[in-house]
Amino acid sequence: MRDLTLLPKAHLHLHFTGSMRVATLADLAQRHRIRLPHVLLDADPLRVPAGERGWFRFQRLYDAARACVRSEADMRRIVAEAAADDAAEGSGRLEIQVDPTSYAPFVGGITPALEIVLDEARAAQEATGVEVGVVVAASRMRHPLEARTLARLAARYAGDGPGEVVGFGLSNDERRGSTAEFGRAFAIARRAGLRAVPHGGELLGPAHVDEVLDHLHPDRLGHGVRSAEDPRVLERVVERDVALEVCPASNVSLGVYASDGDVPLRTLVAAGARVALGADDPLLFGSRLVEQYRVARDVHGFTDDELAALARSSVLASTASPGARARLLAGVDAWLAAPDPDGAAG
Repeated sequence: MRDLTLLPKAHLHLHFTGSMRVATLADLAQRHRIRLPHVLLDADPLRVPAGERGWFRFQRLYDAARACVRSEADMRRIVAEAAADDAAEGSGRLEIQVDPTSYAPFVGGITPALEIVLDEARAAQEATGVEVGVVVAASRMRHPLEARTLARLAARYAGDGPGEVVGFGLSNDERRGSTAEFGRAFAIARRAGLRAVPHGGELLGPAHVDEVLDHLHPDRLGHGVRSAEDPRVLERVVERDVALEVCPASNVSLGVYASDGDVPLRTLVAAGARVALGADDPLLFGSRLVEQYRVARDVHGFTDDELAALARSSVLASTASPGARARLLAGVDAWLAAPDPDGAAG
């Protein structure tokens, strides 16, 4: 089988705190004298039941990890290591998602927090060769007016160059808040030329995907896997060419599906959806980007041709520069054209 770490790809769904290495989290906790739940340090994938109690446990653990990020140096380390980890897995484009309000108290405000991430994204790109864009994400757990503030901040730093803001997202528990009330924030972001990349259709079903399509007009949808439950909704996704950032490890860890084999990856691809695999929060879910491709291969039976198609889809759904896009797509073709070490057909 061809080496999946050598398959050029783009990584479009990775959260800032959730991207941390376990060793990094342990180091930061020791440095700041913070006692962490042992499950954050055992490197085993989180498994919680579907429903609000499961989400509460996940969120409590995520918050505990985030509380260890307390300085500019900590923030820079996370970005640098995320880019290095992506480079090792064949990713040539990373779009990392951050809510700067979470780190603002330690660095003097949301503007310095975002500027630190952007500055380190540029440095990480130079160091690794991975293009790094930044998605600013609001939280459903906070007032929609705060989302507008973040959208205006994101708009100030919007651009297509290294370490600039390329998108605006909406994350956290899909069951909280009113989707429609976040529409004005996304309108601000769109006027600045930012991609709309909200979460939707993971914890809630296809009706929620409908809501997000109607009110937030996404270019990409974080997760969106539950659209597979309603052919009409999935057809809307395909007709609008909304790319789906599918994160199998997240789906299983959060109890949305019982096993990797239950994730409807085949259904989405067969319907013509543009799918970009992502790792979401590897710190908690225990697997990074390449592992999502391994699931597609080993569990869903994707051939190398189909895996190459997934990689192309991720690149085409990204905001990569024209040069990086062409290079990555050519690299996918070269990966597929290379002889299979096992002698099997693609």
